[in-house]
This record gives sequence, structure tokens and C-alpha cells, in this order.
Amino acid sequence: MITRFIRHPLGAIGLVLVAIPTLAALLSLVWTPYDPAAFDPINRWLPPSPEHLLGTDAGGRDLFSILLAGAQSTMTATVLATAIAVAVGLPLAMATALAGRRLGAALERAIDVAIAFPTLVLAIILVTSYGASLWASSVAIGLGGAVVIARTMVPELCGALAADYVTLASSGGVGTLGILSRHVLPNVAPTLLIRATQLLAAAALAEAGLSYLGFGTPAPTPSWGRTLADLQSQVLVRPEVLIAPSLAITTLVIGFALLGDALRDALEPGQRSRPVTRAQRRHAASVPDTVSAPDTEKVTA
Repeated sequence: MITRFIRHPLGAIGLVLVAIPTLAALLSLVWTPYDPAAFDPINRWLPPSPEHLLGTDAGGRDLFSILLAGAQSTMTATVLATAIAVAVGLPLAMATALAGRRLGAALERAIDVAIAFPTLVLAIILVTSYGASLWASSVAIGLGGAVVIARTMVPELCGALAADYVTLASSGGVGTLGILSRHVLPNVAPTLLIRATQLLAAAALAEAGLSYLGFGTPAPTPSWGRTLADLQSQVLVRPEVLIAPSLAITTLVIGFALLGDALRDALEPGQRSRPVTRAQRRHAASVPDTVSAPDTEKVTA
């Protein structure tokens, strides 16, 4: 798997694109050319120069320093939102897959309804209640991604639970927790990893959008989305000032998207078992006398 990923051209490109803003975020922890929060009205809207590589904004702040420090907010919110999505979405998917017929169907319908709920509306509610912050925007994005994770993982979990080796383990007296930890979760981990990586791209874009609208990281903490909002007043006079923050956001989003595609190709060989429906899982579990030996190829896929 690792070899396939390393040799995948999209994986190499994605790693490079993600490494650039990651290194920028790490570098800003110890050094920036200027204080990104220090205003200097005398030097406002300076063009690029050796002293200010990208020029300055309306407050005289160095744009290069703002981009370096803004990488911290974007990367932190992106990773935090994805972690929340997985921490909430996976247990929800497991509860849905393990639930009975009626409860499971109700949970699936509830997940479908929740997917249609706009993340922006949830962000507005959280910001109104708790104020604009990195945590509020991350929670809003994370909860929006959680239902997507749950919707993706439910059929995968049902397929794993319907496998012969799971039925055999259950017949041998292995409890639910043991089945989940030993047989089910390892088998669905590749799909979860792929979906989480793809969600990183969506989270990065969502964080930039929320910050642009004023629902993300509050001032004076730098943020790529809010930097775009601050610079838009000069779009007709100096459109070049929008290139750097736009390119930074695009680089990160495309990088995570390419990593997700490369992981999908590396972790989804053709021999993996296909997900099945809840009805198929119940039918498989209702035939205890026809249990066959565990399929080693499926377990190790």
C-alpha cells in the first residue's frame, strides 16, 4: 500500500502542495519578518519590495507575515474540524449499523436530513451564541462533516458486519466490542482514512469561506479568508494583492484533494468486499448453520 501511494503521481504532488502551507505554519511559530498584528498607517498599501515581499495592506501590515501566520489558523481549524467530524461521525455510523431495523432506518433518514443542513447556518448559530472564534467555526465545519462521514461509513460497516468471518466470531462468543475492534474497524479503516483526507480539503475551503464572511477566526489573529476580505477593497486598483492569499488557499485545498485521490487508489484494491445493505446483513446473520471459514483476503485488504 505504501509503495503504491509513494509511486502515485498525485500522491507526490499532493504531499508537496500540503507541505508548503504546513511548513509556513510551523515557520510562523518561531519567525515572521514583521509582527502580523502590528499596524503601521504610514506604510499602508506599499507595493512589493525587498523589505515587504508582498507589499502591505490598508493597515500597513506586511502581507507576507500575515500569510505565514494565517497558515496557523487555517491548518489548525482544518485539522480540528476533521478530527471532530471523525470523532462524531464514526460512532454515529456504528450506532446506525448496529441498530435494529426501525431505529437504524430512522437514524439513516436523520443523517440524510442533517446533510442538507447548511454549515453556514450552523456557524452563524454558534457565532451568535459564543462569538466568532476558531473553535466555533471548527465545530460548525466538523459537525457538518460528521454527517458526511456517517453517511459514507454506514454501508461500509454493514458490509463488514455481514462478512462470514464476523458471523463466525459472533458464533464463537466474541462480544460486540471485540467484533468491532478486531474485525470491523480494521476492515473499514482504509475507507475512513480516504474520506477523512478528502474532508480536509473541504474543511480548509469552508474555513476560508467562513473567515471571509466574518464567522471564522476573529481579528487580530491572521486568517487567509479574512485577509481576502480585507484586501477586496483594492481589487480594482491593485488586483495583484489577492493573488497570494488566493493561491495559498488553492494550494492547500488541491493538495488535500490529491492526497485523498492517491490514498483511494492505494487503499482500494479490486479484491475488497463490496458494501451491502442492512437487509443483506440481517439475512446473513439469520443463517447460523451456513457459516464458512473467515476470508483471509478480505481481512487483510
